[in-house]
Amino acid sequence: MTRRLAPFAAFAVLSALAPTHAVHAQSVTAFTGVTLIDGTDRAPITNATLVVRDGRVVAAGPSARIAIPNGAERVVLTGKVIMPGLINSHGHANSVAELATYAAYGVTTVYSLGGEPAPVFDARNARRDGKPLAPPLGARVFVAGPVLTPTTPDEARTQVAGVAAQQVDIAKIRVDDNLGASPKMTPDVYRAVITEAHARGLRLAVHMYYFADAVDLLNSGADFIAHSVRDVPVTDAFATSLREKNVCYSPTLMREVSTFVYESTPSFFSDSLFLAHANTAWMATLQQPARMAAMRTNAAAQQYKKQLPVAMRNLKALSDAGVRIAMGTDTGPMGRFQGYFELMELEMMVEAGMTPRAVLTAATRDAAACMRIDRELGTLEPGKWADFVVLHANPLESISNVRKQHSVWIGGKRVGG
Repeated sequence: MTRRLAPFAAFAVLSALAPTHAVHAQSVTAFTGVTLIDGTDRAPITNATLVVRDGRVVAAGPSARIAIPNGAERVVLTGKVIMPGLINSHGHANSVAELATYAAYGVTTVYSLGGEPAPVFDARNARRDGKPLAPPLGARVFVAGPVLTPTTPDEARTQVAGVAAQQVDIAKIRVDDNLGASPKMTPDVYRAVITEAHARGLRLAVHMYYFADAVDLLNSGADFIAHSVRDVPVTDAFATSLREKNVCYSPTLMREVSTFVYESTPSFFSDSLFLAHANTAWMATLQQPARMAAMRTNAAAQQYKKQLPVAMRNLKALSDAGVRIAMGTDTGPMGRFQGYFELMELEMMVEAGMTPRAVLTAATRDAAACMRIDRELGTLEPGKWADFVVLHANPLESISNVRKQHSVWIGGKRVGG
């Protein structure tokens, strides 16, 4: 994909190539002694320094090449690893408090694909307008507004006009019969949605399940495939079409897990990292014996369990074929625990056959590119926001090391600090 650099980004590229990089001391922090995974294709940099001014990266590279200005605050992180903050391309933010939960686990940006209340819109607007946010510091958020549910082309155009008036960042529809339990949006209707969205300058994300629907949605102009194909294997032709149309694919494997995992008490319910920020009301509900028994015999739950391996194989096939993958989870509904599920998603993506580097790229640089926010986010390069996670161990060696978090920083400010 050809990308046009913004003026600050062009300057950043030139600066990053200079032998040394000095900055003026105004609200400057230097993070030193780290191994830096900057989110680009470059190899990790040992004994690196990351310099942040007013929330943005101004220098990042080997310490020998970075001049730290006098008066800068120094944060010594010897032996630690810095990587870009995680970007969830498909989550749901039902409150501002949930943005803080995402951030607590290293998810520094979430694209919320539907159902956001007014305070979440306000949080989006405040960040967009550069206004200071009240603590606790939460993830950056982008919004879709109400999921569109038209039944006729006229309703499609009206509903798209409604979300456009709300100044959403993307629009979303569902094309799914819930395994035969409900009517599915018809092609004439979703094509009207796509046409109207594009006419109003909006991209369209699609919830789908079946391969045939994914193919037709892609051919009809959908901009983002927001779930895995789960019924049958994808084809080479589908992968080629995704690449040629530059449409990204979000696997949301943990969404599938959430549909059946509570048929018994899951092992992660005893994980201290999970318990640090878990929604205890959800936990209590999910562990009700009658609810667990019902899930064990629920036909839909068992079907989703059966099809999860199909979703994982399709992810591997598309990734191998060069389709751009954007990490997503569909967290937010009850039982889909924000923040923690994103860490599990990364592990599942590796289990599906992707390498740790490919998975981290899908959760940082490529997620940002897929959601059209890569001029500001996704890598730790000069000019971009200093959103990053400090780890005790290298996730490129084992993806589970994303759980070993020392601290999370958004715009150069420590989450929870």
